[in-house]
Amino acid sequence: MKQIQAAVFDLDGTILDTLDDLSDSLAAVLRRAGLPERTREETRRFVGNGIRLLIERAVPKGTEQSKTDAVYADFLSYYGAHCAEKTAPYPGIAETLRTLRSAGIRTAVVSNKADGPVKALASRYFPALFDAAVGEREGIRRKPAPDSLLDVMERLGVSPGGTVYIGDSDVDIETAENAGVPCLSVTWGFRSRDFLFRHGATVLIERPEELTALLLDKEKEKKYD
Repeated sequence: MKQIQAAVFDLDGTILDTLDDLSDSLAAVLRRAGLPERTREETRRFVGNGIRLLIERAVPKGTEQSKTDAVYADFLSYYGAHCAEKTAPYPGIAETLRTLRSAGIRTAVVSNKADGPVKALASRYFPALFDAAVGEREGIRRKPAPDSLLDVMERLGVSPGGTVYIGDSDVDIETAENAGVPCLSVTWGFRSRDFLFRHGATVLIERPEELTALLLDKEKEKKYD
């Protein structure tokens, strides 16, 4: 792989296992709104395109817009207070980040999660291991639009040719393509290996140490035709 200047990561399902806190929070706000709760596996399928779409997918079809808006607002507040109860880094991620940074590679997070929780979680679980961490913000299109990724690349002073984006979903694959950077797809997250393959993944990473080896040019890329 060509010389890499920056490794930019998705958050949910890529560096942090956030599914239980997302699922618990979604169940809580749906219950408070008098709506049917969703299971953990349903939540897994719903996440990836931002909190607004998570809520729109979770409420029953035909739910009034005003009620959907209220559930959305309640989720932002509830999840902000409960986003770190069961969440944990995937094994080996912190060590991978330290190794990359010690080799001079810049690291960052670009997520569709709300910007506040993104910054709080990145700081809490990976102190001093990211040069930037951004989430969904007013006026900036969420992934798969490339806006946030391009913004972070500009902040870091790196080019598309020197950047990789690492994620666990089809949204991440599209985001990288739209930004003109390679995507490395991890298989330990919210989408299966087969799902990623069907949605255009070209490099699949099974373990964090494979990511380190690839980015530091210690082994050849693992590609799937």
